[in-house]
Amino acid sequence: MPLYEYVCEEDGTRVEALRPMAQADEPLPDPEGRGRVFKRALSTFSTGAAGAGQSAPVGGCCPCGKPGGGCGGR
Repeated sequence: MPLYEYVCEEDGTRVEALRPMAQADEPLPDPEGRGRVFKRALSTFSTGAAGAGQSAPVGGCCPCGKPGGGCGGR
């Protein structure tokens, strides 16, 4: 089940909830029972990589450099 982030329209409180995809856009009941309305927020994420900041080589994994291994790896 995916993890979604919700934000309270009233005070900006953010909460996370595991919900089926079919329920993702439905308002989330207030986890504290105070009657607040929580709507799905647009979550962001970041990735990182260790190393010298080099990118992957262009052209695929075949020694000839053709995308998808155009020469069959010869």
